[in-house]
Amino acid sequence: MTKKLYVKTYGCQMNVYDSERMAEALSGEGYEQVDSPEDADMILLNTCHIREKAAEKVYSELGRFRPLRDANPDLRIGVAGCVAQAEGEEIMRRQPMVDLVVGPQTYHRLPKMMEAVEKGQKALDTDFPEEDKFLKLPRQRATRGPTAFLTVQEGCDKFCAFCVVPYTRGAEVSRPADRLLGEARDLVDRGVREITLLGQNVNAYHGAGEGGDWGLARLIREMAKIDGLDRIRFTTSHPNDMNDDLIAAHGDCEKLMPYLHLPVQAGADKVLKAMNRKHTAEDYVRLIERIRAVRPDLHLSGDFIVGFPGETEADFQDTLSLVETVGYGTAYSFKYSSRPGTPAAERAGQVSAEEASDRLQRLQSLLTQQQRATQDAMVGRRVHVLFEKPGREAGQMVGKSEYLHAVHVDGPAELRGRIAPVEIVESRTNSLRGRLV
Repeated sequence: MTKKLYVKTYGCQMNVYDSERMAEALSGEGYEQVDSPEDADMILLNTCHIREKAAEKVYSELGRFRPLRDANPDLRIGVAGCVAQAEGEEIMRRQPMVDLVVGPQTYHRLPKMMEAVEKGQKALDTDFPEEDKFLKLPRQRATRGPTAFLTVQEGCDKFCAFCVVPYTRGAEVSRPADRLLGEARDLVDRGVREITLLGQNVNAYHGAGEGGDWGLARLIREMAKIDGLDRIRFTTSHPNDMNDDLIAAHGDCEKLMPYLHLPVQAGADKVLKAMNRKHTAEDYVRLIERIRAVRPDLHLSGDFIVGFPGETEADFQDTLSLVETVGYGTAYSFKYSSRPGTPAAERAGQVSAEEASDRLQRLQSLLTQQQRATQDAMVGRRVHVLFEKPGREAGQMVGKSEYLHAVHVDGPAELRGRIAPVEIVESRTNSLRGRLV
């Protein structure tokens, strides 16, 4: 009999990708995905440890599932991802109804772990194994749309003072180029037209390939030769890994989309040094100038943290100044949240919650102005939209432009999976409205 699996995903695109692969790993055990925990025989939380109180949110979510477990003692509950990696034994201790805890590097072992669970045993695996988990996973099944994620690099060696990724995902590891090209071809054969290459520091990619190690630029150029693959993106990047070849690719690789997510985190050199970013604000600004010189229409996205320990109002003003200098089409900004075990967690000079909130509000106001101006400037322009799904209104289809803007038009369902020219006629809060040309 088919069993029902409900997966709830927290965090970044890499977690979305991992959730898909975990579901595929369990499909061989007879599980198919459902959209509601009430319909499930197995609930799996794929967690993220980046934000503040991440573990407590997991426990809160688990508490909501208790009535389901009480009503169905055979319901299985698992916790995966970075919180599982960091606090696996504690999760088992605090929530006895959890049957399974698995880290982000061992989810290929889920089928064997489920065998133990079905025998009434608890299953915990948060190792950093030497084997390549991707070789142990089943072949990806039919995709749900014309876009797909493909993890090419995992882990991080940067050790930013605020970040838990090196401790929960491990050291930087790049996957072999031939396997990635094979997976990309397989995705295209099943209808994918756009692939986003993923990694904690994706532009640090240095996978083994023909003739030696390949950088991300070479991988992108080789993927661009795949017939039927029309668009390539990558995320997330570190400024220190934007080498000359990758910068050049933004100008000479037609299939590489004009969108770049390149976090800077702060605009004050003192704060950047305390964060262990190993670049200055000036380094970052000059880098953006070089990239825009080869791709003037680049849509730039970034990340910012305000209220980092020791940050003064003058430091924050440096961040605002950098934002005004660079100009962002999209940005994500957060108050600093202390992550246990990271170097910044116990530092002196912690910024009060009130001051951090005030700075965040001011920063977001400026970023929103820039996002609004970027979108408004699209009105009257022609873009090419890859349509993905029906919109909220009848007779409406939604897709993404080259610049990753959400664009909706009046059009038939047959647009799904097609790239079509669209004239932008209106800028809305977080999307654009267009008409088919």
